Amino acid sequence: MNEHHDSNDSSQRAFFGRKKGHPLRARQIELFEELLPKLAFDFTKPAPADLASLFPHRPKTLRLEIGFGGAEHLIAQALAHPDAGFIGADGFLNAIGKALVAIDDNDLKNVRLHHGDASNLIDWLPSNTFTRIDLLYPDPWPKRRQWKRRFIQDDTLVRLARILKKGGELRFATDIASYGSYALARIMRSPDFVWTAEIADDWRQPWDGWSRTRYEAKAIREGRTPNYFIFRRV
Repeated sequence: MNEHHDSNDSSQRAFFGRKKGHPLRARQIELFEELLPKLAFDFTKPAPADLASLFPHRPKTLRLEIGFGGAEHLIAQALAHPDAGFIGADGFLNAIGKALVAIDDNDLKNVRLHHGDASNLIDWLPSNTFTRIDLLYPDPWPKRRQWKRRFIQDDTLVRLARILKKGGELRFATDIASYGSYALARIMRSPDFVWTAEIADDWRQPWDGWSRTRYEAKAIREGRTPNYFIFRRV
């Protein structure tokens, strides 16, 4: 899901890989034309200081999901927490198509979408905005020479810390052990985050309210063990 474009400017790093898979269905194409413009953001204008003003119900809490894939988790959370506001970012055309159908089917008013590189969205968003950011099964870039392309990097944590409220959480799930270790090493040296785990089950078991994705079910079928990390903004 993630991609890196080599650049001296870390803010220009792109986090998404494949842009399109299966051809979009007719309804998805229609929703891209009619619904997505109502849910997307206008980067030609500064972000409002109060991002809740972009939602009709002016939610008191806002959450961001980066790379939502099949949108199962994003939609389940939006349905379970109608008073909150959700922003989903994904550069994969089919991911956006799936999310649009689910939003339309459920008449959700508490979800907005960004189709494209999450980096652009992160740097546009106002500071101290979110109570939670979800990063679920991002591309692991398994080869060592690719690790610089992983989403969790020292500079990315700084940028995510800016948009998280103090006490807010960055929740990260992966089925690749080396990525878990890689992320923890960067969290441990970050002045902005602490790992909340106290016992092994805190990272071996999903957190309360977890919504399983198709990707996770596939990982388990193939013998990979998911881990669930909660990092708190200090």
